Amino acid sequence: MIKKPNYYKQIMQTLGSLHKAHPGYSVGRHVATALDGSNLWAITDKEFLHSLHKYETSLSMDVIHNEDVEEIIKDGMNLGVIFLNDNEDEEEY
Repeated sequence: MIKKPNYYKQIMQTLGSLHKAHPGYSVGRHVATALDGSNLWAITDKEFLHSLHKYETSLSMDVIHNEDVEEIIKDGMNLGVIFLNDNEDEEEY
């Protein structure tokens, strides 16, 4: 006899791992984001689990690159100089 997958148990385990990885996020936030736009009354446990796994994967790919953020901030602080240089280039023509 082949044992049927227990999607409910897997959903709870996935929610647990999401909470462990992102303790600042509420369960409601995880569920609402994972099921964005889904008809909650019609979704099966299997579909719910699949949506949670897709959401978990997308969260794991969301990595902040501090070097990039620092460079963007630095460039933003120099916008006046950049625009000034652009205006000087236009006046040469």
